[in-house]
Amino acid sequence: MGIEANDPAPRTSHAGTRPRRRERGLPERLRVLAGDRDPARAVRAAGSRVLRSAARQSWPAMLLLGAITVLHIGTGLLTPQAVAAAVDAASRGAGLPDALIWLAVLLVVSMAATAADDVVSAYFGSSLTARLRHRLVDRLLALGVAGPLRLPAGDALTRLTENAAGPAAFLPMLLSASSTVLTALGAVAGLALIDPWLALPVVVGGPLAAVLVRRFTATAGDAMQRYQRAQGELATRLLDALRGVRTIRAAGTAGRDIARVLTPVRQLHCSGVQLWAAQGRVSWQMSLLTPLLQIAVLAVGGFALTEGEVSAGQLVAAASYVAMALGAVGLLDTVVALMSCQVGAGRVGEVVQTPPAITPPARPLPLPDGHGRVEFRAVTVREDGDLLLDRIDLTVPAGCALAVVGRSGSGKSALTGLLGRLRDPAAGQVALDGVDVRAVELTELRRAVGYAFERPALLGATVADLIGYGATGDDRDRVERAARIAQADGFIRKLPRGYDTPLADAPFSGGELQRLGLARALCVDARVLVLDDATSSLDTATEVRVTAALRSARAGRTTVTVARRIATAADADLVAWLDKGRLRAVATHDFLWRDPDYRAIFTTGEEFPAHDRNRAVS
Repeated sequence: MGIEANDPAPRTSHAGTRPRRRERGLPERLRVLAGDRDPARAVRAAGSRVLRSAARQSWPAMLLLGAITVLHIGTGLLTPQAVAAAVDAASRGAGLPDALIWLAVLLVVSMAATAADDVVSAYFGSSLTARLRHRLVDRLLALGVAGPLRLPAGDALTRLTENAAGPAAFLPMLLSASSTVLTALGAVAGLALIDPWLALPVVVGGPLAAVLVRRFTATAGDAMQRYQRAQGELATRLLDALRGVRTIRAAGTAGRDIARVLTPVRQLHCSGVQLWAAQGRVSWQMSLLTPLLQIAVLAVGGFALTEGEVSAGQLVAAASYVAMALGAVGLLDTVVALMSCQVGAGRVGEVVQTPPAITPPARPLPLPDGHGRVEFRAVTVREDGDLLLDRIDLTVPAGCALAVVGRSGSGKSALTGLLGRLRDPAAGQVALDGVDVRAVELTELRRAVGYAFERPALLGATVADLIGYGATGDDRDRVERAARIAQADGFIRKLPRGYDTPLADAPFSGGELQRLGLARALCVDARVLVLDDATSSLDTATEVRVTAALRSARAGRTTVTVARRIATAADADLVAWLDKGRLRAVATHDFLWRDPDYRAIFTTGEEFPAHDRNRAVS
């Protein structure tokens, strides 16, 4: 339903009822996205995909680490033989130089391999963490305000900081654990070569240790996932409390809010206790098993020495080999760390593997020359199953100033978000100067549609950076001109360094922030300017000056304003009246003011009581 500016009368329609908004918790949303009814299994699968992708992308570093690992294993297994040769040579009174030289070479190579492993692992870990964090931030921004996965700030922060570092540690740690296991197998072979009976205790005890570790991982995996999820929820609640600290203090509810913030601590406690109890059980079992196996091997070796079946040097080598073999039994802490890394990788994977809300066009079309004619063609918008906009048909002529009016929840921000593809419709089409906005390259579209919001974000290093954030090039004249139109130039020049004042040194009121956000939108010089409640914090006098300045600034461009004040709607050429997701009417403000339902959007019931409404209209 669209009317041009010269249409004689509005067309009207009446909205049906919208379904009640459903609240859906984050774990359920993630389960649906993963296509898996088991959230724990979905997290593990996401983690495995992230780790495989990291290994593929870092294959040169992985090959180098693998070569260093092989070198570690080789030197580790050969060192006991060199020690044995040196001991036997000393016991026979033979010369030591050859044996000592061989032992010294092995020790030097082993130390060099350890140093190389530390350097390569550090470089590999930092580069992989940086890539993952870039991917995570990129996907969080791509998901947008209406994306299929919207994370609380605290949860997103824990994924970006703690969880994103997990995959970087996982792969080197896995190689180290593999090295320990392979060394243990080689040590068992070394024991068997000295005397098959020496390897028997380890061969019997190894599978028992593997069973204990397997039971531990089955018990601890879910507990670790719950622990990390509770950490994210705790961070979210804390950030919310810090943002609302003035309200909390003014309301005198500090004690109640402290209890609310600390609610996830109970889940942390329960999950931690479960994890530590499982780790404690397997730890004492391992601690009992390890010395028993070591004693058994040394007892067999001592008996063989007395029988003359092994030499003193071979017994020393056997002692080293049994320590190596039992090193695999002591991998419990490494297993815990690997599980933590995999869970962290899964939490990163839940985000980076979520399809973006906005996909760039495969074959972008250029925007033709124009002044911002906007068309909404049978547009429907849904979010989490709720109907936000229902088959909206609306044409906004180029250069027109349109005010979008409606009660809270009527779909005003959903409508304006479609213009710059902050969200996409579930059905229908939005066209700018005759071209579907989904076919336009995103960078070009964002230059053509400028936004000013109710709570602008402080982006950039200085005040000038903030205003020129979305503009191309570094044009101070354009920045200052936009600030003058937004009535911000005066208070900016009073700052210690004017436009070059760092944002950290420039506290702003809510009204000043909104004027800076408006200046940022004007600086882009877009053909369509969207003001989403961008002047709500201005006092009346300032809003009058800003509105007057905007009249000249919007010449030659289309302006779409979410209007919550009568003066804003009255100043527009046309008003689009939204009611429960449907377009009820499009007309001038003066024409719509005759309708008491329209007036009720701006006025309270006391100003126009039900029995006086007809009198007020007349």
